[in-house]
Amino acid sequence: MARLKISITSYRTDLSDKDLRQLSQLGVDCIDFGDGSAFPGVQEEGYPDLDALLRLKRRIRSYGMDINRVTLPDLSAAYMRNEPDAERELENAVMALKVFGEAGIPIARQRFAADTHPELLVQYRAVHRGGMVARGEMVAGAADAQALLEAYWRHWERFCEAYRRLVPAAEDAGVRLGIHPSDVPLPGTLFGGLGYRRVIDAFPSPSVGYVYCVGTRAEEGGSALVLDEIRQLGRRGRIFLVHFRNVRGSLPTAKAFEEALLDDGDLNMFKVLLELRRVGFDGCLNPDHVPILEGVDFPTRPGWPNTCIHWTYGNIGYAYSIGYIKALLFAMTEYGV
Repeated sequence: MARLKISITSYRTDLSDKDLRQLSQLGVDCIDFGDGSAFPGVQEEGYPDLDALLRLKRRIRSYGMDINRVTLPDLSAAYMRNEPDAERELENAVMALKVFGEAGIPIARQRFAADTHPELLVQYRAVHRGGMVARGEMVAGAADAQALLEAYWRHWERFCEAYRRLVPAAEDAGVRLGIHPSDVPLPGTLFGGLGYRRVIDAFPSPSVGYVYCVGTRAEEGGSALVLDEIRQLGRRGRIFLVHFRNVRGSLPTAKAFEEALLDDGDLNMFKVLLELRRVGFDGCLNPDHVPILEGVDFPTRPGWPNTCIHWTYGNIGYAYSIGYIKALLFAMTEYGV
């Protein structure tokens, strides 16, 4: 059985030497890049520059780590609405896949606009033990189900048009395409619930699978749903990367949820890890969203005011999460489970 690894997400590619030293010291194995526009060349040409990407990869490797997952240039609302000239975005994503394949990057994620319905939710600042700040979201009210369904099928067709181009390109490039679930996974979201499962029904290629987000799926159905999906998707080899995070509450039970530290939510994360082991998952565990602990200074991003969605130097919440995952992995190995 291959050793499970730990990755962190960075939205920057200009990581400093002290950034890379600290990540290496914490025991991180890989870096996942979460912003498709951050790579050199994207702003100028629409897709990454291969030479710059190879330099970045060599630099990360010099610190004992590697690149695990990258993000393709976004497919915007203009693409989803099928506006004139939006196809250029898809061409750039295809070119990016070719570049990432030449650089030997194993996993790529494509982001799609309109995969969530934030207008149906209220964000709030949850406060956990000791005054720790966490992301909370609550259902705001009833939605027009018929309008949501009509929008879903429009967006689904645009997704399929994109994947009909991206999947063959990924197969040729030797890159696996991982889709992340819609967060928040309300009914009618493109990659929430049934839509998430529908991806591999429509595209059965072994190059198509999931960035499986434990926290996001727990938002939809708690521990039972997470364990069931790991069994169903994992035994088919379709889980490429795991966002390993915990939450309190869920949409069906509380009409709300709050992100939590790994030891402080509703899920038993050791049971989740054991289920991943049982289905043969051998990729990276990424702590992903982390609540805001005392003394943490982090750059906020639009739409995410109450959580840290990517690693930054000195963020003790990430250090805590990395250490917690390493302890779970040690316990699993030590006791042969």
